[in-house]
Amino acid sequence: MDSSFDEECDYLFKAVLIGDSAVGKSNLLSRFARDEFCLESKPTIGVEFAYRNIRVGDKLIKAQIWDTAGQERFRAITSSYYRGALGALLVYDITRRSTFESLRKWLKELREFGSPEMVVVLVGNKSDLSRSREVNLEDGQSLAQLEDLSFMETSAKENLNVEDAFLQMINRIYQLTCHKTLDVKISDEKTTTNVETLNGKKEIICIDEVSATKQTSRCCSY
Repeated sequence: MDSSFDEECDYLFKAVLIGDSAVGKSNLLSRFARDEFCLESKPTIGVEFAYRNIRVGDKLIKAQIWDTAGQERFRAITSSYYRGALGALLVYDITRRSTFESLRKWLKELREFGSPEMVVVLVGNKSDLSRSREVNLEDGQSLAQLEDLSFMETSAKENLNVEDAFLQMINRIYQLTCHKTLDVKISDEKTTTNVETLNGKKEIICIDEVSATKQTSRCCSY
């Protein structure tokens, strides 16, 4: 973790937390961003967000995580916040079967408003309450496999797998971003080579280390 928000970042990744109300989205975010947990946390109204800087190799990534309201009456407000999101944590409460059954609805909304390339991690939260479990571990694994999602059970209260869930999403976004940037560079190289061949000229083009175009004013001035 790199907690310095003043340092110039290489990437800004936006991600969203989605799922029914009271599944623990806000506490997952506060645990990840500030290592805090509040048992009496209030429901999110509209959208809130937090930042955390993450180092992947020699790159500094600023993760901008949006915590969306789970209540139905706020859906018209929050649907627009999928725009630009590269990842999502889809959260349910393992002690409430209804929150697991709602995941189909959330997946439908995610695919309607989000990017088809969005990285999605399915999270079964409140694993510390296993005695009250209504959703088996196998249920989460089966749904994740069916929908081609990553999957993890977490406990924001006991800080179990919270870091891993977010970092799995962020690292996957980084990998996809690198591959996409590399593909663009290779395509540009081929196009340039063809043009230069027609013009009878020669130029050496090197594909060096992949990096993002730095947008300091957007990335690091919040």
